[in-house]
Amino acid sequence: MDTQDIQLLMTLQRTSNITRAAEEVYTTQSSVSKRIRQLEKELGVILVLRSRQGIQFTPAGEIVLRHLKAITRELNTMNQELNDAQGIISGTLRVGVSINYAMYRLPPLLRRYQEHYPLVHTQTIIEVSQKIFSMFIAGKMELAIVRGEYSDWDGPRILLDREPVCIITSREHEQMPLGALPQVIRKADLEMERDTALWRRENKIPTAQNQIFANNTATCIEMVRQGLGWGIVPAICLAHFDGCVRPMYFADGRPLMRSTYLLYTEQSAALPQIRAFITLLEQGKPLLPHA
Repeated sequence: MDTQDIQLLMTLQRTSNITRAAEEVYTTQSSVSKRIRQLEKELGVILVLRSRQGIQFTPAGEIVLRHLKAITRELNTMNQELNDAQGIISGTLRVGVSINYAMYRLPPLLRRYQEHYPLVHTQTIIEVSQKIFSMFIAGKMELAIVRGEYSDWDGPRILLDREPVCIITSREHEQMPLGALPQVIRKADLEMERDTALWRRENKIPTAQNQIFANNTATCIEMVRQGLGWGIVPAICLAHFDGCVRPMYFADGRPLMRSTYLLYTEQSAALPQIRAFITLLEQGKPLLPHA
């Protein structure tokens, strides 16, 4: 058994499908089946059972997988320590990123990181902030880029961006009262919904009779651009919007702002590949104190 066999078996466990596993390891289905039979003969046990629902590992197969995962961890640790000794940054970077930041800020940063550290395996998950935060807390990633305050996180954080939340309309509707227009409503987290609800009450903005419910910010912006109504959108998304943009203010004069943070732990920041990514993001950004 070699590292290719380890990769094959772990891919089989993840996909539960010989065809998909064969595609991922760039071989044929028949070659995968043949190699499984060879491994079963070498080990003297049945590793997998086949059915219409896919494949399932036997108890003996689960034992083999458990040891292969331990071997993989040890090999990764050894390679990382050897690279560290030579001043080479390698290893794995797992980062979760909120949808808006991933769309409007992340691509050039991630490209720069990959160009500088080609030996690092990057795993980037793009999701809504609350889901990213939950996965981060569960230890499924070392770094989390989230939108919102997340005051229950008492670990280190870096403020990456802070921008106003704005009312947007097309130029043709610039002078029209918002109450006379349909509202294009985009899905937002509870914090944003709470803030915008307060703003509406304070500014006596009635609920529009005609509403468009958009499943993402880009759709909301395009609907407004076409003159179909007004919307509430953070400034991070408006670099290419050519309509009317007005920052939102509460009754006491405070602007409605949206923050983006990088969350991490001191333990993960000790890893060279993680520290390198943090450094890339924090250049010119304030490091906030933490408890």
